[in-house]
Amino acid sequence: MAMWQWGLLALGILWALQSLGVWYQMRHYSDVMKGITSNYNDGFVGAGNVRGRFGKGVIVLILVTPDLVVQRFLVMSGRSVFAKFKRREEFEGISLSALRTDPVMTGLGEPNIAKAAERAIEQIDKARAEPKRPGLIGIKPVNA
Repeated sequence: MAMWQWGLLALGILWALQSLGVWYQMRHYSDVMKGITSNYNDGFVGAGNVRGRFGKGVIVLILVTPDLVVQRFLVMSGRSVFAKFKRREEFEGISLSALRTDPVMTGLGEPNIAKAAERAIEQIDKARAEPKRPGLIGIKPVNA
């Protein structure tokens, strides 16, 4: 085989390995989300992310009760597809307003976590602002 054919074969193998890694990480993310939604029936969930160009990427999941107390604060940070969510217990049990003003969340400690948490809190605020409607959202009744 010619040199360029070996290069194409290597590129194909690397692409397949990357696809497998992405599938593995997406499966882990969906398992964590299913676990959160099955264990906690009330409250709000926010997910925020920051992509790292040369540094680590970060995903933050924040689960708050209806009275806006943080129940779970999960952080996934890393450069590889094998990164896992880690619980940050120092942020659990405090109010959402206290979390907003925490020095770590203002970017003094870890700016990527602060930015991802800010985006997750924005999602929680949007979910709280939506009016509650009876029934399933998105299903249109059939006119008989």
